[in-house]
Amino acid sequence: MNKSIISTENAPSAIGTYSQAVRVGNTVYLSGQIPLVPATMEMVTESFEAQAEQVFSNLKAVAEAAGGTLADVVKVTILLSDMSHFATVNEVMARYFSEPYPARAAFAVKQLPKDADIEVEAIMVVTAE
Repeated sequence: MNKSIISTENAPSAIGTYSQAVRVGNTVYLSGQIPLVPATMEMVTESFEAQAEQVFSNLKAVAEAAGGTLADVVKVTILLSDMSHFATVNEVMARYFSEPYPARAAFAVKQLPKDADIEVEAIMVVTAE
């Protein structure tokens, strides 16, 4: 197994015992991103839409650091503080993904790190090194 750790300053640094992403062969597992601004590590709080924008921007930065783009993402898991945000997630996600869209699951959860309203993780497949 050829495993490599992906890290970039263009996304928030890990705030726990995990890596931003791990690549095994051509598959990259992108850790969940919350709406932290990478430069300040402060939460975006002005609106749910702004939180979602920051999350997908962070995810994009990690995907690029791994040698891919969001077009290479095959599966997305979205965690929400409230399913009432689902329509906004669809609107924001459409700014970052185009057809064919990745597979997706979305769940409402009781609480997310730093009281975020959204966290998104992904699985991506990239070309061989």
